[in-house]
Amino acid sequence: MPRSSLRALALAAPLALALTACGGADDKTDAPAKGQVKETAPAGVAHQHTVVEAEIAARGGETKAGEYRIGYIVEAAEPWFESKGGKSGEHAEHGMDGELVNREPAKDETHHIEIIPFEAKTGRIVPNVPIRLEVVDSKGKVVQAQDLNFYYAEFFHYANNFSIPKDGKYTLRATLQAPTFLRHGASGEKPALSEKVTATFRDVELKSES
Repeated sequence: MPRSSLRALALAAPLALALTACGGADDKTDAPAKGQVKETAPAGVAHQHTVVEAEIAARGGETKAGEYRIGYIVEAAEPWFESKGGKSGEHAEHGMDGELVNREPAKDETHHIEIIPFEAKTGRIVPNVPIRLEVVDSKGKVVQAQDLNFYYAEFFHYANNFSIPKDGKYTLRATLQAPTFLRHGASGEKPALSEKVTATFRDVELKSES
């Protein structure tokens, strides 16, 4: 994905994290107490979160719903790799077997709209979430609704390309079903992330970037 405008910012956090983890920067005030382990994150994880936070701030927004903090990002329509002769929705269900080919945006696709569901209490990006995104115009009409695909990029996210007929302000309505993964837990506990939620983002400016 084209992220060049934010990479300089994104590289700063992993470098600082690495210096701290290696005992650099002469900062002894944050040294762990005897018997404690200083918490660190792999550089790739720190980089992922630095980039996603910068892009939500620059090209999107966020809200809270249930156990989630949910962000969105709007970009120009983008390409991706998919199985030769298949469709993205089928890949999500049946995997990515076979030859992968680059799928360029269709001529009428104008925007790549991303949804990022974080578990609010941990900050982790949640996998295996079936998400349907509706783009609603000022009159309440659903201009387009699509199931989102899960993407590997500088940060994991859910998205699809959309065809927006004209520039203007729209409402994005994302419905998140309960993730399909299994959950550990004791009998009698409420399973984590087990409820359907809807996130609504109003007055989102969608302009053609072509």
